[in-house]
Amino acid sequence: MRNGAILAVIAGSALLNGLYLDHVPLWRQLSLVLLVVAAYLHGRHLPVRRGWEVLAVVALPGLLACALDLAVGAGALTVLALFVVLPWLAGRFRRQQADLVAAGRERIAQLGREREFVAERAALRERARIAADVHDALGHELALIALRAGALELAADMTEENREAAARLRASAVTATDELRHTLGALREGGTASTEPPDESFEALVDRARGAGMAVAVRHAGERTSLPPPVDRAVHRVVREALTNAARHAPGTDVLVHVERARDAVTVTVSNPAAPAAPAAPAAEPAPAPVPGSPAALGVAPRAAAGVPPAGDGSGIAGLRERVRLLGGTLRAGPRDGGFTVTARLPYDRQEAPYDREGGGEDR
Repeated sequence: MRNGAILAVIAGSALLNGLYLDHVPLWRQLSLVLLVVAAYLHGRHLPVRRGWEVLAVVALPGLLACALDLAVGAGALTVLALFVVLPWLAGRFRRQQADLVAAGRERIAQLGREREFVAERAALRERARIAADVHDALGHELALIALRAGALELAADMTEENREAAARLRASAVTATDELRHTLGALREGGTASTEPPDESFEALVDRARGAGMAVAVRHAGERTSLPPPVDRAVHRVVREALTNAARHAPGTDVLVHVERARDAVTVTVSNPAAPAAPAAPAAEPAPAPVPGSPAALGVAPRAAAGVPPAGDGSGIAGLRERVRLLGGTLRAGPRDGGFTVTARLPYDRQEAPYDREGGGEDR
C-alpha cells in the first residue's frame, strides 16, 4: 500500500510537471531528472502488486486535460510516459532479473545440499551393510571358536596347563564377540540390511556348526524347491544368527532348524531349550569342574545361560528384522516353551526348479 502511494506521488508530479511545456524553466528540467531517478529506484527496490492500476488512475486527469486542451493534455501524458513509466519499467525489469539470479543461486545451493545428503545416506547405508555382513560372519565364527575352546577345556586328555590356555582362549573369544557387537552397532545404526546372495547354503552352515560341537537337527516340510537369491540369503542369515545366539546363550543344548516351504512363502524356525544350570558347589569343597555344555564351561552370564538373550533385540536380531522386513516378511524372536525361538516368514513369487529330494520330515 505504501509503495503504491509513493508511485502515485511520483507519477502525479510528472503529470503536473508536463502541463504547459511552452516555457520550461530550469527547476522544472531538474525535477524531471529527479523523477526519472525516483521512478527507476522505485521499480528496482519497491515492488507494487498493482502498479499498472496506480499509473492508470494517475493518467486519468491527463485524459481529461486532453478533452479540454489536446496539446496540454498530450504533453502531460508524454512526460508521464517518458519520465516515469519507462524508468519504472526498467527498474522493475532489473528487480525481476535480480530475483531470478538469486532464485537460481538458491536452487544451486539446494541441489548441492541434496547431493550431499544423498551421498551421506549412501555412505551410511554402505556402512550399515558392511557392519551387518561383518557382524553376521565374524560373530558366528567367534561363537564357534568359543564353543570349540570350551570343548577342549573339558577334554579328559588335556593337561592343566592346556586347559587353562583353552579357558583363556574361550574368554578372549567371548570378549571379542561383545566388543564386535558394540563396535558394529554404531556403524549399522539407521542403515539398511543387505540381501545379497550367500556364499554357502544354510545346510553347509549347519554342517560347520556340527563340526564345532553343536547338536543341530534340520527338518524340512513342503516341496524342496530352490529359493530366490534374496530370500535364500535371508534364510541363511536367520539360521546363522539363531545358531550364534544358541551357542552363546544356551551352549550344550539341542538346536532344531525347521524349514517349511509353501508355494508363496518359506517359514524358518530355529528353536533351542534352556541351557542346563550348573550344579552348585559345596561351600567347604573346591568348585567342581564345569559340566560339559554348561554356562560355566562357555563363560556366559546366568541370564544368558537360560537360553534367552539379554533384554532388547540386540544388533543381530534387529538386523534380521530389518532384512526380513525389506523382503516383505515378518520375524518373531523370544522365549517359548522354556527355551528361545526365532521364526521368520519370507514371501516370494518366483518358482524355481525343485531339489533332488521332495517331501517333509527330518532330513538331517
